[in-house]
Amino acid sequence: QVQLVESGGGLVQPGGSLRLSCAASGRIFRIDTMGWYRQVPGKERELVANITRGGDVNYADSVKGRFTISRDNGENTVNLQLNSLKAVDTAIYYCNADITNTILTRRAYWGQGTQVTVSS
Repeated sequence: QVQLVESGGGLVQPGGSLRLSCAASGRIFRIDTMGWYRQVPGKERELVANITRGGDVNYADSVKGRFTISRDNGENTVNLQLNSLKAVDTAIYYCNADITNTILTRRAYWGQGTQVTVSS
């Protein structure tokens, strides 16, 4: 089986920083695009950033210049560095990955979510 496990969320003051990590494990053959999404109550889940297996990145306009996504294909991990945090960044952040397992079944997987709260 394949699992995604997230870590790094927490409480931070406006202007502060956090680093989120997500590790994929299990019977993995290949991971294509990985990304981070976030969701607040009453709103749909939105893309924050994603990154292809080859390293091409895409960011939501609201986080461009403040957040940085990266990945390590050898460790099957994806990270999100969150800088210059604002109160509007408060949300549950979810890891997402397009994974093919060792019996060649391909689908999207989601992490359990980690809470990011920006408040003074």
